[in-house]
Amino acid sequence: MAETPKSFFLTPEISSYLLAHSTPPDEVLQRLIDETHARVAEQAGMQISPEQGAFMTLLTRLLNVERAVEVGTFTGYSSLCIARGLVPGGRLLCCDVSEQWTALAREAWAQARIDDRIELRLAPAIETLRDLSPEPNIDLAFIDADKESYAAYYDELLPRIRPNGVLLVDNTLWHGRLAQPGDIDGDGEAIRAFNDMVIADDRVESTILTVGDGLTIIRKR
Repeated sequence: MAETPKSFFLTPEISSYLLAHSTPPDEVLQRLIDETHARVAEQAGMQISPEQGAFMTLLTRLLNVERAVEVGTFTGYSSLCIARGLVPGGRLLCCDVSEQWTALAREAWAQARIDDRIELRLAPAIETLRDLSPEPNIDLAFIDADKESYAAYYDELLPRIRPNGVLLVDNTLWHGRLAQPGDIDGDGEAIRAFNDMVIADDRVESTILTVGDGLTIIRKR
């Protein structure tokens, strides 16, 4: 079994306790963790943590999500978690560019028997988002893709999210480096600028949750 991914700031002991007292990954999710480590080992750290996945399923259910969009699917853990929380007849649109990574996602969706709820579009996400209806009919969106494009994805998604709808954005603590003095990499600079943009946007209210690598939850007013 592969090492279970965890929120970056948690000790192994606290992570184990947290997982023992949260809804655990089922057989399909655990297999996906293992297969991601086995088949795309160098990128396996991009997979969200189980506690983040459990939170996303719960939130999707609490919001009674019918229409969801995901930008950045990787091997499918987050999309599986969102799709499981949709109301009957709900749909999730996944945006990615990798045939290799999303092949694993397709396998997991089929194993979980939720592949009929998901549409995958392999194309630059910004193009897919611009092709969507301008109507504000998205209940939930999740961004976890190339960091320099976060602001562009946000600009396309926010007008399409219904009032009181939610936008989740991953990696917004960037391993804690944004809170430390000194230089950060280009991705970190992009996330810092994105965080500053969101907090200044009076169309929304937001907070950064200390789960995974930082998960921003944004409610459209």
